[in-house]
Amino acid sequence: MQEPSYHLLVGCAECDGILRLGFDAASGRLEERPLQRIAASKASWLVVSADGERLFALEDVQGGGRVSALRRDANGQFIVTASMPSEGIEAVHGCLGEEARHLLVAHYCADALPGGSLAVLPLSADGLGRVTQLLVEPFERPGAQRQASSHIHCVVLAPDDRDVFACDLGADRLYHYHYQAERGDPLAPANPRYLQLSEGSGPRHLLFDASGRHAYLTLELSNQVALLDYQDRRLRLRTLYDLDPPLQPPADRRLGALHLSVDGRFLYVSRRGAQNQLVAYAVDPCNGALEELQRRNSGGVEPREFALAADGRFLLVANQRSDNLLVIQRDPATGLLGDTLQELQVPSPSDLKFITAVAHG
Repeated sequence: MQEPSYHLLVGCAECDGILRLGFDAASGRLEERPLQRIAASKASWLVVSADGERLFALEDVQGGGRVSALRRDANGQFIVTASMPSEGIEAVHGCLGEEARHLLVAHYCADALPGGSLAVLPLSADGLGRVTQLLVEPFERPGAQRQASSHIHCVVLAPDDRDVFACDLGADRLYHYHYQAERGDPLAPANPRYLQLSEGSGPRHLLFDASGRHAYLTLELSNQVALLDYQDRRLRLRTLYDLDPPLQPPADRRLGALHLSVDGRFLYVSRRGAQNQLVAYAVDPCNGALEELQRRNSGGVEPREFALAADGRFLLVANQRSDNLLVIQRDPATGLLGDTLQELQVPSPSDLKFITAVAHG
């Protein structure tokens, strides 16, 4: 039986085009010559369907955000099938709803006005509809720089497909919505409406484990990782893990992406600013608690995103400000990161997504 081959999709935050690169799963090497340059405008975040056949590019265009829907043809080329305005500014994150009936889009909007928002676009087998629901959570903090208003940085569907959570970096809140896939306006505010986190913490990205009982959250501004319990359709904060001593002098320390290994035994977090690092944690299989294992230089500046290869032997990291993409060895047994195997020059890489390529030869 033929082993599956893989391609890597690379989103770009500050340039036009999405790269599709060949990836050798045995050696961990990327093909330097792109298989395809997919037309897109500043596509900082990519959403891929479970089968890898559909791609949704969250783009930054003049006047606001846009979503482009693409589908793979018989030759493996991604072709644009539809484009719709996302009705917000700076679309930075998104996810697919149950059975891919909706695309949920988080708008960050760095400016205080109009602030962040959460959009819902309906999907069909062959189409992408206009926004049917746009949620705005009013918030003001006079005098603040990055937290003067709402900034939605992430939207995630819970493993039970019944709840949606949105990270508001501006308000230090995790907004909670009940999700009803059969409705045109599928999101309804839960009660309580949000989980309030410490002022100045800046929740960025949220991730559930495979069991659906625990979740992890990067707090970008307070330089912490949060462990949360998910029970009775509610998230509750259990504990915080400091990346540096709390009394350490102020510096530019910002957490970014986080991902679990396929087996769920290890969690990885990216750090940006004064330290450009990847931090590895061991995950307690019983209660989800974390134990720090390693800190490794990211090999560049501003590691915004990273991705783990399917077999767990490689970690690929996108260093946005140094315009480079690294392939790093990883030991699946210990979770430790090793040597850099390859470095590619890629303009402002901001998101990485693996897809299986075997179906198209």
